Order: sequence, then C-alpha cells, then structure tokens
Amino acid sequence: MQRTLTVIHALGLLLAVFSAAYLLPIVTAVIYADYTILLDFLVAMVWTLSIGFLMWLLTRRSKGELSIRHGYLLVVAMWTAMPMFATLPLLLAIPDLSFTDAYFETMSGLTTTGATVLTGLDNMPPAINVWRHELNWVGGLGIIVLAVAVLPLLGIGGRQLFKAETPGPMKESALTPRIADTARNLWAVYLGITLACIGALKWAGMNWLDAVCHAFAAMGLGGFSTHDASIGYFNSPAIEAVLIVFMLIAAMNFATHFLAWRGKSLVVYLRDAEGIATVAVTLASCVGIGAFLWWQGTYPSFWTALRHASFNLVSLATDCGFASADFNQWPIFAPLWMLFLSCVVASSGSTGGGIKMVRTMILFKQAGREFVKLLHPAAVNPMKIGGQVVPNNIVFAVLGFIFLYFMTIVTLTFVLLISGLDFISAFSAIIACINNAGPGLGVVGPASNFGVLTDFQTWVCTFAMLVGRLEIFTVLILFTPHFWRR
Repeated sequence: MQRTLTVIHALGLLLAVFSAAYLLPIVTAVIYADYTILLDFLVAMVWTLSIGFLMWLLTRRSKGELSIRHGYLLVVAMWTAMPMFATLPLLLAIPDLSFTDAYFETMSGLTTTGATVLTGLDNMPPAINVWRHELNWVGGLGIIVLAVAVLPLLGIGGRQLFKAETPGPMKESALTPRIADTARNLWAVYLGITLACIGALKWAGMNWLDAVCHAFAAMGLGGFSTHDASIGYFNSPAIEAVLIVFMLIAAMNFATHFLAWRGKSLVVYLRDAEGIATVAVTLASCVGIGAFLWWQGTYPSFWTALRHASFNLVSLATDCGFASADFNQWPIFAPLWMLFLSCVVASSGSTGGGIKMVRTMILFKQAGREFVKLLHPAAVNPMKIGGQVVPNNIVFAVLGFIFLYFMTIVTLTFVLLISGLDFISAFSAIIACINNAGPGLGVVGPASNFGVLTDFQTWVCTFAMLVGRLEIFTVLILFTPHFWRR
C-alpha cells in the first residue's frame, strides 16, 4: 500500500510539472491575440495543476524510492494519464471533437507517432498547432526521463523510472555518475539540436511558427505538421534536405551526440556501430528506392525520384512520419520496404520506435552464431557489437522482445480485421502505430488520416501506440499474474 501511495504521489508531481507545458501555447495565443484559445489553455493548465497538486498533497507522507515493479506501474500510469489531460484544450477549442479522437491525437503526440485524426490544420489556431507539436517534442526523449532529472530534487528517486521508460537496450556505460545528471545532459543536447533545427528551417524558407513546429516534430520524430499536406505543402528541396539531416540525427543515440559534444570530436560517431548501421541502411535504401521508382516510371527522372524517395523513406524509416508525396500510390514494394525499415532503423536511445537497430544487429549475429554452432558444436563464439561482448542474457531478452513484438502486431492486426478494416489498412495501421511511425497505407495512407477509423479501431491503434512507445514489456508485464504477486 505504501508503494502504491508513492506511485500516486509521484504521478501527482509529474502532472503538476506537466502543467508547465501549457505555457508555450499560452504565450503563442497572446502573440496571435487569440484570447478565446488563451482561456481554453488557462483552464486546462489550472485543471492539470490542481489535480496534480491535490494528488501530491494527499500522499505527501508517502515519499520514497520506487521499486522496479512500481516504476513500471508509474510509467504506464503516466503515459495513459498525461494524454488524457492534454486533451482538455483540444476538446475546448475544436467543436464536435470526440474524446476518443482527442485522446488518440494526444497519445499520438506524446508517443511521437504523428498519426492524426484532425483535418483543416492549415486554418487551425496557432496555439493548438504549437500544443500538438510541443507534445511531439516533449514525448521525444521521454517525459519520464525529464522527470528523472526533477524527481530527485523532490524526494523521489528515479533510476527505476529511467530503466522502465528509456527506449531500447541503452548502452551500459554511464554518461555521468548520477542518473539525474544523465537525464539533464541528454535534454541539454536535445534542446541544443532543436534550436539548430529551428534556425535551419527558418533559413530554408519556413516562417517562425512553421519552423518551430516542424523542428519540434523532427527532433521528437513525431511527424505532426501545421498543414494537411504535411511537408508537401512547401514543395521545397531545401526544407526537405534540412529535415532529412535532422531526422537522421534524431534517429541516432543521443548518448552518442552528448559524448561527441563533450569530447568536441566526431570520432565518437565512428565508434558507434549501431549509428553507422542506421545511416548506412537508410541511405542505401534511399538510392535503391529512388532507382526503383525511376525504373517503374513513377517519376520522369532519377533525381526527382531520388528526392521524393529520400525524404519519404527517411521520414518513415526513422519513424518520424512527415510526407512530401502520396507514397500510397507508389508501386507496393516501395512503401512496404519503407514500413519494414520503420521496424528496424532507429537506434536505441533515440526518439524513434520499432525494434531498434541494435536488436536487429543482435538478431542477425545470433543467426550467424547458430550456423557456426551447427558446424562446430564445441566452438566458443561470443557475440560482439562495436568491439564489446554482448552477454547471452541480453541475447535471450532480445529474442523474447522480438517474439512479443511480432505477436502483438499479428494479434492487433487480426483485431482490426475482425472490426471490418481491409488487410493493407489494418496491417499498416498497426505497424505505423506500434513503431510510432505515423501514416500507414490504404485508408490510413499519407493522403488521408486515422480519422476514417471507427471508435473501436481508434482505441486499438491508441493501445498499439502506447505499447510501442513503452517497448512492449513495460505495458504487457502489467497483465501477468507475477506482477501482482508479492
């Protein structure tokens, strides 16, 4: 009971901290003199702060270090509660928006999925668009990671939260001795790269509002846009080139970025085997898909094909979700390859989703070890990645994760099929949501959005986004009997 109260106490603190996120859209509403929207955000901020403060106040005697079990419980509770509070300004500002659609939108934002149910984004109040993109940005590196930097100052330890929320099998070498220092350093790097992205997009031709919003979405690999046509609205090779660079940066391990910044050297990137694989696979695929589209006659020249293939492939492969063309109309091989890449390309410790490249490398190397074992049963063949030996317990954990990952995709796809959705739409919707990648194919392709789904289908996709963002185990472990036993 004491630990449960500690979870509620921490959740109240986190909600109170989250209420500060409303300040940016409030400032935006003041700048654009949109006082109706300003009132909506003030009401949402007061409600979130009040409920969070009340939860903290009623459990203030329950401070303490969280166990690993309660760390998982808090992570899931936070990632389900925060989208609920984030719906408040959307419900107040957008007529006829249902709670189901509003919750899908905010869950998509915070999990950096980028799938949307909204239309008329070009005419949406600026503060609403800023709010949507801020959710992408805050969710990018993980709200719980931010909380890890704050909670120690408030009397609640954060190491269990960091282990429960951090995406992928993070590298074991500590960046700094204390977990809070690590979280703050990662956020400092994240903020610095975001500011650089804003400046680059402004230079490439965006106005300040679009530059800020799309930089937030690019760094969080969230894929929200201020326009229904997404990046296709700008029809600008310069903007697309800038976003390609920053999406690739965001798809790499932020620990590597921090170490490169601290050491003032790019050599660190050459030692990151996972990062090299991420960039190499992505760029090779860009050239291959560009050549394929040109060969198929989708575009009249190779360079035009390469431009559109590169942007849309990088966007989907890194799990961002921007679009500059309706790749739903391309020969089916191209978009399916892009969806496949969304499963494997993003690095651990990045803001992307999916299996993560390091798990893919481990799986590939384990297959090679099995071949060696068949030929030489007594051989000692340790697995190495980047010169470091990967312990067998990590290999087994990866195999378990891969099994649950694919079984979750299969199960949820069948659920959508039972609900009446066609196969391509159902399969691609689940892949896009569980990888936090944004658009799918069929009725949920880049020229449409998830607003065409029924409420039941929307909730299935919402669950897929949550499971994908928290990497399967964190959510599914709550449904095991062992979790609830003392």
